[in-house]
Amino acid sequence: MARPLLGIVACTRDYEEEVIHRVIDRYLRAPAQGAGADVVMVPALGDLADQRNLAARIDGLLLTGSTSNLESWRYGGSGGDGPFDPPRDDTSLTLARTMLDAGKPVFGICRGFQELNVVFGGTVQHLPPAAQATHHAPAGVPLAALFDHCHPVIPVPGGLLARALGEAPISVNSVHFQAVATLASGLTAEAHACDGLVEAFSARVGAAQVLAVQWHPEWDADTNPQSRWFFTALGQAL
Repeated sequence: MARPLLGIVACTRDYEEEVIHRVIDRYLRAPAQGAGADVVMVPALGDLADQRNLAARIDGLLLTGSTSNLESWRYGGSGGDGPFDPPRDDTSLTLARTMLDAGKPVFGICRGFQELNVVFGGTVQHLPPAAQATHHAPAGVPLAALFDHCHPVIPVPGGLLARALGEAPISVNSVHFQAVATLASGLTAEAHACDGLVEAFSARVGAAQVLAVQWHPEWDADTNPQSRWFFTALGQAL
């Protein structure tokens, strides 16, 4: 049988006076290795692309982390903390809805976790300084130290995460300044941080599996069985 085809939405960046579409390498390699999928980058073209056509051609969708934040008006807010990436918002939110309508799985990591919450009608918050110390490393640290910043999360008893990894707290890397404010009613919390923040959720929309985490399993999926599980679950959903 042919390997499933996983779409991964790109971000946009200014580079040498032009706009580029990019996906960081680890977001491509982790599902290619751990989910048994061929991966294809979906450029952030918004309504220039036919989202139904895209949804018909891919078997699943992964919404990745990013240095940008969702524009607050997309979940009923105002103002907000940038940087923003409107083409990414347009593409991710619309394509995720279209994939779910088509009964196909959508998984999310960090920004993608927040995007999926918004797709289902939830809201996002910018963490206050006291919470940022728990959920993000100090400014200016090297990349490896950034992703070495960890805290425990507690799986919800009887939930999808707990059934796979057990109900004991697990340690996850934490690289985020934004988080779920209100979890959408169609989503089921799968894990919480010690301060109560939702750190993972799931849903089933018809035949479509939804799973998203606030942390970054792609960073160490080749060495960490807990991170590898996320991509195994993705492969099983495709």
